[in-house]
Amino acid sequence: MENIASMSYTYKTKRLILKVLSEDDVNFVLDYYIRNREFLDEWEMKKDNSFYTTEVQKSNLQRDLKDYKEGRLLRFWIFKKEEKEKIIGSVAFSNIVRGAFLSCNLGYKSDLQEINKGFITEAVEKGIEIIFNEYKLHRIEANIMPKNKASFNVVEKLGFYNEGRAYKYLKINGNWEDHIHMVLLNSSSRV
Repeated sequence: MENIASMSYTYKTKRLILKVLSEDDVNFVLDYYIRNREFLDEWEMKKDNSFYTTEVQKSNLQRDLKDYKEGRLLRFWIFKKEEKEKIIGSVAFSNIVRGAFLSCNLGYKSDLQEINKGFITEAVEKGIEIIFNEYKLHRIEANIMPKNKASFNVVEKLGFYNEGRAYKYLKINGNWEDHIHMVLLNSSSRV
């Protein structure tokens, strides 16, 4: 992988801008989470009220930027090109592991008002390109609850395959949920 300091913080697709944000962008992130609080509850771990504060979001952004600079995380916040002041989702490649593994986990979330418009698929596709070509990883793993049909649609369109079910894998909204382990391999990986 090239020096992370020389890599871009912003990428573009046909309709989107994908950005690594800093604490200066906290108001965009806080607005996104407040607008989508109820919608995201079903798909994420329980959050207390402090999560929806400037202090917590600023701290999260500081940690994300540190992890980005250290090569452990790549989180993009998604904006439409014609609406640059409003986040419509995020794509994160986390738990980046080097050595013999060369792998990461994929997670993504959408704005409720923007689901089923192909924005997440477009953003994830760009992220995969970056992870495979710039980060030189071999494997991306996405763990998805069986009931999350929209999420399956994203990874299936992008060529992920099913490696099996992980029982009671993550605690989501207060309940231990099974997840389907979806994987994409870098077909050009020679590392």
